[in-house]
Amino acid sequence: MRSFRAVLLAALASALSPAPAHADLTGFIGANTSPDNRQVRGFVLGAGLLPVVGFEFEYANTTDDPLAAAPSLKTGMGNVLLQTPFAIMGIQPYFTAGGGMYREELGTHQETGFGLNTGGGAKVSLVGPIRLRVDYRVFKLGSGALVSRAHRVYVGLNLRF
Repeated sequence: MRSFRAVLLAALASALSPAPAHADLTGFIGANTSPDNRQVRGFVLGAGLLPVVGFEFEYANTTDDPLAAAPSLKTGMGNVLLQTPFAIMGIQPYFTAGGGMYREELGTHQETGFGLNTGGGAKVSLVGPIRLRVDYRVFKLGSGALVSRAHRVYVGLNLRF
């Protein structure tokens, strides 16, 4: 009975002990495809406190295209990231959702408000702490936005530290 208690206490202590925090930084380039393709650039700073749960902040800036009536879009979003606890054959898939601020501009139109986003992607191991990150997001912007649902896809270099 004593050995059972000792094993149970050791397992409980191991499960409750904090895992080391990991962080990563991604610089990306891609396309915002709504309502027309435009270049988007940005960065993501993330941290994981548990093996499957992480948090990230991202900033992105999409250029405008006045001829296609496609506004510029700047977003600053905070997200929760659910991911596999380790890479599977060098690939770590994830799902993310969150919210934050956006600013949309086209000509004299300017709209600033709160938006939501959901998406997913994968981090692909390249060499050492360097990974390739591929991501797809859907943004739901406020009712005053010219484009209330924006779709974005990007690829970036991710550095884990």
